[in-house]
Amino acid sequence: MGKTRYSGDNSYFYMFIGEYKHSIDNKGRLAVPSKFRQALKGGAIVTRGLDRCLFLFSQKEWEELAQKLIALPIAQANSRAFIRLMLAGAMEVRLDNQGRILVPDYLRDYSNLSKQAIIAGLYNRIEIWDEDNWKQYKDKTEASSDEIAEKLGELGI
Repeated sequence: MGKTRYSGDNSYFYMFIGEYKHSIDNKGRLAVPSKFRQALKGGAIVTRGLDRCLFLFSQKEWEELAQKLIALPIAQANSRAFIRLMLAGAMEVRLDNQGRILVPDYLRDYSNLSKQAIIAGLYNRIEIWDEDNWKQYKDKTEASSDEIAEKLGELGI
C-alpha cells in the first residue's frame, strides 16, 4: 500500500492495492493485511458491497462516501435502495492487537463468507470476498476482459 500526500495539506491518503488470502476464525475475525493496517488504525467501516462482497473503508473515506450518499435524492427509489444497502448495513470495526476485525454475522451471511476470504485492495477501499465467490467472479471477468476494455475505451479510459 502506498502513502500519498493530499495536495494542499499535510494529510495522507493510503492507497489499497493487491490481493490477499486470509482465514476467518470461528468467531468471525478476519486478519487485515499488514500493509493496510496503518490506514485503518483510526477505525474503519465495513458494509455490504456490490456483487455479494463487503466493502471496508477507512474512517476518512467512509465519511466522504457517506456525505455523497446522503446527498442523493430520496424521492428516487434507486437512490433510497442504494443508501439503505450501504448505510443500514454499515458497522464500525477496530483492529485488535493482532490486526483482525470482527465481521458481524449479518455481513458474513450477506457475502457468504466461510473459512477463506480474499481481501482485495481497490485504491480507496478494500473488498472482502468469499474465496469461491471471488474465483467465480474473477474467472468471469477475466473471460470478458476484452469486451470490458472496449466499453471502457468508449468512455475515454
